[in-house]
Amino acid sequence: MKRFGFLFLLLWTVGLAPSGCDRNIAPYQPGESPQAPDLARIFPAPEVSALPEGEPARPAPTGRSGASVRGTVFAEGAAPEAPGAVLFIIARPAGAAGGPPLAVVRIPSPELPFDFEIGPKDVMIPSMTFEGPIELTARLDGDGNASTRAAGDRETVEQVAVAPGDAGVTLRLQ
Repeated sequence: MKRFGFLFLLLWTVGLAPSGCDRNIAPYQPGESPQAPDLARIFPAPEVSALPEGEPARPAPTGRSGASVRGTVFAEGAAPEAPGAVLFIIARPAGAAGGPPLAVVRIPSPELPFDFEIGPKDVMIPSMTFEGPIELTARLDGDGNASTRAAGDRETVEQVAVAPGDAGVTLRLQ
């Protein structure tokens, strides 16, 4: 009986061993040198949107690396009366068509006009740096949830080009 149990355990273990690891591991190549992984598939470069025909190219703001951008958010027309609203100031690398924002500031129950500061401390992904040409937008979200949009939410119509260290930036909510 003990032999049968041992034999069963051995066959069961051997039978599962080949399927226990499903990773595709390439065989060792003698003389192969280690190299950094290609992260371009995981973190693709931001897409750069082309300028419409006839529109002159804007000079790229330079700015100081690591410096914050300061400015004021105004509301066009009457000041919004939305209890529980949250103001989001969003920074993206200039020309980025999508992907996560570079930095975000979240201001609950703001009183407009509102003076803001956004910089390296507000960066969303630690490996990203707050430098180079940046575009800012603002949105006053009525329910405070950044992933939803409602008809009453107010936001800037155009992105404002800035550079780290800029002050006196104006964002107008429509």
